[in-house]
Amino acid sequence: MSYPDENLNGLRVLVTGGTRGLGAATVRRFAAAGATVLATARSAPVGELPATFIPADLSSEDGVARLAERVTDAVGGVDILVNNAAAASAPAPTLQRTDASWLADLDMNLLNAVRLDRALVPGMVERGSGVVVHVSSISSHLPLQREASYTAAKAALNAYSRELALEVAPQVRVVCVVPGFVLTEGAEQHLTQIADQQGIDGPTFVKQVVDGVQLPMGQPGDPEDVAEMIAFLASPRAKWLTGAQYRVDGGILPTV
Repeated sequence: MSYPDENLNGLRVLVTGGTRGLGAATVRRFAAAGATVLATARSAPVGELPATFIPADLSSEDGVARLAERVTDAVGGVDILVNNAAAASAPAPTLQRTDASWLADLDMNLLNAVRLDRALVPGMVERGSGVVVHVSSISSHLPLQREASYTAAKAALNAYSRELALEVAPQVRVVCVVPGFVLTEGAEQHLTQIADQQGIDGPTFVKQVVDGVQLPMGQPGDPEDVAEMIAFLASPRAKWLTGAQYRVDGGILPTV
């Protein structure tokens, strides 16, 4: 499928966490629209991915700096930056969570985006155009028990996105996408493990989760649902949108 009217053809796109799940769906969506896509992650993609793969560990300042240097050397900068890479430390009671786990979640879910923006967004400002998409999580609005550090980091990412949008406008737009319960490979594996432990089949357990969270659409989202929103927000069709959050959550958040 091609998307000839989106004006994404030839644009340089970097997707972090781009080799699986939501990141891989985003890579494929931009590639289908004719963009030149670079994907980065710790591990190489399984199978073909329509992107140039650049291995990187974004959990440290040095890892982000090396990635930014390689991207600049490869394509001279980017027009669209999708900060999708994320990870959560093991669940733990909030008052027993260690400093190490707090810092690890802040590094991977907030500071990796801050650092990569700091390296690549000035080039966008200098060229007079660009879009930054931060991928957050519905847990930033509906905190999950025993995952305080991940939830807090994503909530901070939401606030940071708003502030950055004000600072780099009008040359660069910054938006925040907030996915809900999306059935990625990682989520599917996690749910299957829990289902196995409980002695029930995977689809039955997924339905129990959906019913438990009272998801109005009645089923989890697909990675492509979120990728579609990201592509729209990054395109000229969204040229007056900046500084806001866009939920792709199947209606799970009970507020307007």
